[in-house]
Amino acid sequence: MNESAEDYIKTIYMLQKKTGCVHSVDVAREMGFTKASVSAAMANLRKKDIIRMQPDGEIVFTTAGRKAAEQIYEKHTTLSEFLKDVAAVDDKTAKEDACRIEHYLSPSTFDGIKKFVESRQK
Repeated sequence: MNESAEDYIKTIYMLQKKTGCVHSVDVAREMGFTKASVSAAMANLRKKDIIRMQPDGEIVFTTAGRKAAEQIYEKHTTLSEFLKDVAAVDDKTAKEDACRIEHYLSPSTFDGIKKFVESRQK
């Protein structure tokens, strides 16, 4: 999955957690993109069977989409925590840097970071 798709999926997931119901206009507002750009991205996510659009325009994840969203969100939050706790950067910087790093990290490196973060939380 490409970086752009992951960013859209993460944004939809985070908005759903926050508000419960997400429409394309909400995604556009949150990401600072035009409605046309978001519409094209939503079409791509539908083609990949990541999301479905309800008749009222609400965006909902498919089963596979929900799983992907949870994994993307876990990677983002784990990296954010790691950067705040270990690198001692502020929350805003940690989230911005995590967003950049999460797309390029190998699964084995992420697993190591995740284990480290989890061991510090116990």
